[in-house]
Amino acid sequence: MSQLLAEDHDPLRAQHKYTHLYTDLLRTVRELGLLRRRRGYYFTRIGLVLAAFAGVWVGVGLLGNSWFQLLMAGALALVLTQVAFLSHDSAHRQVFDSAAWNDWTARLLAGGLVGMSAAWWKSKHSRHHGAPNQLGKDPDIAIGVVAFTPEHVNRRKGFQAWLTRRQGWLFFPLLTLEGLSLYVSSIQHLFRRGASTVDRIEAAIVVTRLGGYLAVLLLLLPIGKAGAFLGLQLALFGVCLGGSFAPNHKGMPLVPKTMKLDFLRRQVLMSRNVRGGVLTDFAMGGLNYQIEHHLFPSMPRPTLRKVQPIVREYCELHGIKYTEVGLFTSYKIVVGYLNNVGLRARDPFDCPLASQYGR
Repeated sequence: MSQLLAEDHDPLRAQHKYTHLYTDLLRTVRELGLLRRRRGYYFTRIGLVLAAFAGVWVGVGLLGNSWFQLLMAGALALVLTQVAFLSHDSAHRQVFDSAAWNDWTARLLAGGLVGMSAAWWKSKHSRHHGAPNQLGKDPDIAIGVVAFTPEHVNRRKGFQAWLTRRQGWLFFPLLTLEGLSLYVSSIQHLFRRGASTVDRIEAAIVVTRLGGYLAVLLLLLPIGKAGAFLGLQLALFGVCLGGSFAPNHKGMPLVPKTMKLDFLRRQVLMSRNVRGGVLTDFAMGGLNYQIEHHLFPSMPRPTLRKVQPIVREYCELHGIKYTEVGLFTSYKIVVGYLNNVGLRARDPFDCPLASQYGR
């Protein structure tokens, strides 16, 4: 008993214990073959998405000068969301054994079909995976249109302050601008000073795709209908993509900038799973298994459902809180969290480990 008490009060020994816990979990998952590639799944998925993308444009051509084109704009947004999920999976090296094949698949899907930079996204997303919800390290909670901490709130004046006080209720309307934001950030990254040769190739792919998209719309439709098509597609794409990422970490504990955490707790305690069936898996691109995805980033998407019971039981066995809620509950938490920060300018959540291991 005295040995256990000493371990509970020794941060270094506790960290060592949790490090071994993740190693043991990883070994079990690997031995069960759950990290094996699922090429058949991904080849089928990519083929279906390419067919759907082509089908949308055939529909656009057949409809001609009609307001029913807005239905095609909505369909295109849904297809592009699925393309973005596949690019995400490939960037995480879930598809091929070869890093180069994964990277170029991600670039061609993101740049050639969606029109955004996979390189920019991968850089940002890798930093997020390395320190989810950690202040000063996770770019997903950096200061921007939405404020995630009282410190961000206190910097704002005038219209920005007015917006921040209402940011929870405005969160989903603001997601309609997320698609446009992705395109702007991609262009800024690809045309930055000191861009690499690969960046220039990707820039050519992205510019060709965006320019071709606008040209086709203006050739087929009057400028008013073309603008409505583009606006609806961007808005719905932003809501679909942003709505898939938002429930995963928003409203989970924020980690102080200088706090040290082992990999297992860093990924589990700051992530939230979303319950649901096949439809939820499809709509969220497997990101509803966020805990498993963060623990095993290169695990193929269809395997996440299989490994979930193992991870959940393992966390319960070792006293690590495993969070899973329904989709609408997750959105309610996100809205409440953002309103709590914006209206009261205080931390609605503290990292549960801060008091135990210090800041």
